[in-house]
Order: sequence, then C-alpha cells, then structure tokens
Amino acid sequence: MNERIFLSSPHMSDEGYEMQYVQEAFDTNWIAPLGENVNEFEKELAAKVGSKAAAALSSGTGAIHLALRAAGVGEGDIVFCPTLTFSATANPIIYQNATPVFIDSNYETWNMCPKALNEAFEKYPEVKAVIAVHLYGLSADMDKIMEVCKEHNVVVIEDAAESLGGYYKGQHTGTLGHYGIFSFNGNKIITTSGGGMLVSNNEKKVKKVRFWATQSRDQARHYQHSELGYNYRMSNVVAGIGRGQLKVLDKRVEKKKYIFEYYKRELGELEGVEFMPVNEWNEPNYWLSSMTLMGEIRPVDVMETLEKENIESRPIWKPMHLQPFFEKYDFVGTDVSTKLFENGVCLPSDTKMTDEDLERIVKIIKGLWLK
Repeated sequence: MNERIFLSSPHMSDEGYEMQYVQEAFDTNWIAPLGENVNEFEKELAAKVGSKAAAALSSGTGAIHLALRAAGVGEGDIVFCPTLTFSATANPIIYQNATPVFIDSNYETWNMCPKALNEAFEKYPEVKAVIAVHLYGLSADMDKIMEVCKEHNVVVIEDAAESLGGYYKGQHTGTLGHYGIFSFNGNKIITTSGGGMLVSNNEKKVKKVRFWATQSRDQARHYQHSELGYNYRMSNVVAGIGRGQLKVLDKRVEKKKYIFEYYKRELGELEGVEFMPVNEWNEPNYWLSSMTLMGEIRPVDVMETLEKENIESRPIWKPMHLQPFFEKYDFVGTDVSTKLFENGVCLPSDTKMTDEDLERIVKIIKGLWLK
C-alpha cells in the first residue's frame, strides 16, 4: 500500500520551537490553563495580524460564540451567516438562542455575496450581527460587506478560522471587522492540536471575553459569579505549541501557495476544471487547494480514485441551508453555493508533501481524463 497522503495534517516545526515552550510549561509546572505561554501567545498573535488585543480560547467555535455575545447577540436576534461554511460558524448563533439567516456565495470569491447580503438587509432590516467567512483561505469582498454593514450599523465578525496568514488589500484577514476569530484545529495552517483566538481593536471587549471564558469568576476571595461563564480558556501547554507554530506561519503559507500553483499549472487546462478564485486584492493563505469540475468527470470520481490510492481529499462544504438541522432557517441567494458544493473538490494540501507526492496525485487525477 502506498504511504498515506493527508488532506491537511499537523506540521510541527523542524526547529522544535514548539517543544521549547511546552518544556518550559512543564519545567515551571504551569500546565493548567493560563500562564506565560497563554499571555505571550495572545500578544504575539495580535502583533502578527496587527490587532490591539487577543484572547486565547479552547476553540475557534468558542471564539465565535463569545464574539457574538460581545456583539450583544441574544434570544430572537437575527444574525446573517454565509451558507457555504463549516457548521462551527453557524452553531454559536444557536447557542445564543438567536436566528441565523443564510447568505449565498458568489463565483468571484466563493464567499458571502454582497448583492445577496443587500437583499437580506432589505428583507431583515433588524439585524444584530453579520458573520463573514474567508473560505479555504480566500478573503471575502470585505470593502463591500463592511460598507453595507456600516450603513445598517451592524457588527461584523470575521470567521478567519481557515485564513490565518492571508490578506485582503494588504491587511490581515480577521482584522477588518469588529471581531475576528482564528482556529488552531489539527488541520489548520498552524495548529495547537485544538484551540482558537479572538482578536479585536476593542481592548475592553477582549478583556470581557477573557472574563467570560474563565467561568465569569468575579474578583472576590470566595467563588462568586455575577454573569454566565464558560470554560473556554486555552491551556498553557497548548499555547506553547501555538507560539512555536506562529514562528513558521509564513513558511506554511509559502508551501500552501506552492501546492496550489502546482495543481493549477498541471490540472488547470483539463476540460471542465476551474480552480478557486484568487483576486488581485486577495493574498490567500491557500489553506486547501480546491477546484470545480463542470464536465463528465465528477468530484466523486476524483475522490474515489484518490482514496483507492490511499490519498485523502474531500468535497466542498455542504451549504448550511441544505443541512437537516439548519434547513428550517431562511436562505437568501441564487444557489451559487449549492453549485459549488455539487461540483467542488478539495485536493490534498498537506505542507509535508514532497514534489514526488504532488506528481503522484496529479498523475492519478490526469488519468481520469485519459480513460
């Protein structure tokens, strides 16, 4: 059996940066939540992306949840959310007993369609927040999204879980809205095994998020809680991994871009193949190299053929408005997201892949067109 090629697996630094910080946590006995690694990871991540403050949390999902709470979202409030995303974007809306309205994508970005967003505002003028996702490391058209949200005085939360290290017009994704969130799940461009970060220029709100994430424990000699709290803080050990990973983020983006350009060069001329859009204002992190197939060869053909050769791939996200749990909520758009789902496939994008691995993958895929 050929050696397994993963879609996107953890990639620790060759220099061993992560273990230096983890060992320090063990040596000082700060293995529980909080500690120097947590504090420094927050500072270093905020400095890297150009944000004034950050809160290190146990997951990107938790970061979205607390961003919604910081935005004042509560029971009965409406939140606009892209339909083409992972469920972790939408689930926290339900945690807050709010109501999601799903917004379609456009082909130009694969992200939230500004035209559909405008239509949604006309239909639902009383909106509490908008979540904008940067899918697969591609930035949404943030100028247009921010413009319409500003007109309606609505808070914007950027789900940049997949786009750390990517830019929109020279500015880090996750820093254009009122709040940004990143994920360090095992398959992300850098990982802490599990974890997330909330960033914002509103330092007062970030301080409040840290308070909520630590069970809302009041400053009192006894245990006292005046607000609902959550166990969302990142551990000091995990944060140590994050500090080491942050040192190699730029290398990981460089390799992801190399992988994307390799696929596009080798497969882009095949009949019916189109790759995810890279706009002139967009510097993606190329987290997952993705393409659509509009000819006789279908995504399932590619995925099944690769799986037979022990190579992992997967479909484009199934839109939220098509999911059994979320289908009861409204959807605004023309079903571009559905077409992307039906025709899309994410190719292996693991930064540990060699040129030989890429050559093997491309050869297998090309073979489908030669039958």
